[in-house]
Amino acid sequence: MNREEARKLATELVSKMTVEEKASQLRYDSPAIDRLGVPAYNWWNEALHGVARAGTATMFPQAIGMAAAFDRKLMKEVGDVIAEEGRAKYNEQSKRGDRDIYKGLTFWSPNVNIFRDPRWGRGHETYGEDPFLTGSLAIPFIKGLQGDGEYMKAAACAKHFAVHSGPEGERHFFDAKASKKDLEETYLPAFEACVKDAKVEAVMGAYNRTNGEPCCANEPLMNGVLRGKWGFEGHYVSDCWAIRDFHENHKVTNSEEESVKLALEVGCDVNCGCTYQKVMSAYEKGMIDEELITRSCIRLFTTRFLLGLFTKTEYDNIPYTVVECADHLKVARKAAAESVVLLKNDGILPLDKNIKTIGVVGPNADSRYALRGNYYGTASQYVTVLEGIRELVSEDTRILYSEGCHLWKENVQNLSDKNMQDRQAEVQTVADYSDVLIVVVGLDERLEGEEGDESNQFASGDKLSLDLPLPQRQLLNTALNSGKPTIVINMSGSALDLSAAQDKAKAVIQAWYPGALGGRDVAGILFGDISPSGKLPVTFYKDTDDLPDFKDYSMKNRTYRYFRGTPLYPFGYGLTYGDCRAKELSVELKGSGDSFDGATVTVTVANEGKVATDDILQIYVQDTGYELAIPNPCLAGFERVNLAPGQEKKVAVELPRRAFTSVDEEGERKLFSGNFKVFAGFGQPDKRTEELTGVKVLSEDVSL
Repeated sequence: MNREEARKLATELVSKMTVEEKASQLRYDSPAIDRLGVPAYNWWNEALHGVARAGTATMFPQAIGMAAAFDRKLMKEVGDVIAEEGRAKYNEQSKRGDRDIYKGLTFWSPNVNIFRDPRWGRGHETYGEDPFLTGSLAIPFIKGLQGDGEYMKAAACAKHFAVHSGPEGERHFFDAKASKKDLEETYLPAFEACVKDAKVEAVMGAYNRTNGEPCCANEPLMNGVLRGKWGFEGHYVSDCWAIRDFHENHKVTNSEEESVKLALEVGCDVNCGCTYQKVMSAYEKGMIDEELITRSCIRLFTTRFLLGLFTKTEYDNIPYTVVECADHLKVARKAAAESVVLLKNDGILPLDKNIKTIGVVGPNADSRYALRGNYYGTASQYVTVLEGIRELVSEDTRILYSEGCHLWKENVQNLSDKNMQDRQAEVQTVADYSDVLIVVVGLDERLEGEEGDESNQFASGDKLSLDLPLPQRQLLNTALNSGKPTIVINMSGSALDLSAAQDKAKAVIQAWYPGALGGRDVAGILFGDISPSGKLPVTFYKDTDDLPDFKDYSMKNRTYRYFRGTPLYPFGYGLTYGDCRAKELSVELKGSGDSFDGATVTVTVANEGKVATDDILQIYVQDTGYELAIPNPCLAGFERVNLAPGQEKKVAVELPRRAFTSVDEEGERKLFSGNFKVFAGFGQPDKRTEELTGVKVLSEDVSL
């Protein structure tokens, strides 16, 4: 069913409703209209990395981990699995009359905000700091979720439109101020890709204001850009209780009815929250016309018709048994394996499975919390890192384990705290009796997450610094100075200061939150069953001193595209057990002048190592002729490639015209220059990447 057909059916159905009935349908918990055969529908459902909050489901790595895989095909598979399980659940729940929260087919995912600052607590819900990577991964995820059948399999939602990345504790009254240049250059491109390329069905507004106007009633963004410039035709949903913030926190209105009026006039169709319970009050006071209510109601029923909720569909017979089935778990395992990033390896990895004694220490070694991230479903089986190691080693290998310390301890004032010292004695004992020491540290959703989330220990969700919690710093110090070869595994959804590990450990791994069975795949990498292939979708800085103020939304000196300093680990960086190199580069331009339509970049790549591996070929473009161009080379294309030992192949990557455009101070994007440098390699073209890998990225000057 196409949108025009669905809209006609929606218009016809809505025309039969009273104004009260139409008003009731703008709530996220829309009640039934029995006389018209309209069942109740709850718009609120989540699917960030698997169907969330709705019982058992396949759990994929957290979004930031999937981003580290740099794998478009994987993202489409993940989206399709989520939609399949979502339909299976919907079929069962509907036939039992269960239409409560988290039971619908409108999934409020993906989160395509830009992870501009590593302190932001919700950054692990995103695909990282780069707009091109974010859009490139969101498009196949959305297409997988929405499907290509006669009806939409599920409806995706791009959030949070449009300038939103902390601070969490101030989001209900914060005004994010972004220049026209930063909007077009950084904050809007991923949303544009979701709308224009993926045809996303819904967009969610953020809590905060952007340039003075609340994001759920922002005329320039919602109508000037989203529905105007981009031609968005789906529905717009508020973040939960965000419209209440209009009068309670932003103070742009004086009452609930005024907030209703503002939101509906600008075009927020469905309210997650309670304010649209006052739609009829605003109507009866003459503050809004019935036409506004009708407009949003038609948009919402258009989506419901596109989903086939009033007829039979090709998805009605998807059985519940697909939930967490073997094929789906296989995709989750693939995602976990591809997500892990090897940051350092002095040759200790992969480990021999016949090591006599392995010491495993750290608060995340045997933690289920560290597997799941946030916005998660329930798995029927979990495998922690400790359990994964235990599954893979030989029967003769002894594993010694110590939690070492709690994940955090609020009342610890210094590293000499006696209780901490007592725990460190056990860590030292484990080290003394082990041949190799594996230290598993990091965070979980209780230390980085969403403001007010019930699982968040500190309510606000943001990090104050890039430091590990104090007890873990003591643990790491003990391990690194134990005299035994040490491997550090960090499980977090964001950049942390791993300088001590980089300096003293034999190997360092970033495992993110790898999903319910992710411990098996982390262990698989430790012992060489899998060659790591993930790349960092964010910059790992050395310290927050390198960064601007958290509340400053200017992109100056933020992310790899603008950063002037030297990172600890660069965006796009990650090692493998192979030795992959770019050996030859050629750039073929398509057309010239006004007819220029991008380029084909052909790279000869080779694995000069002894281990078969996947790796990520990355293409970067730098405008060298326009003074206002982004200062550093920008990711413009990437391709996951598999190379056997000694294998050489040519890989062609298509770059669109847009990859060569820049943005001026007025936010206009166009070709300002004819001089560019194109780079190709298995990391970004910066000195730190070259220093860490010992491999130089290829480059070619291009003139249009």
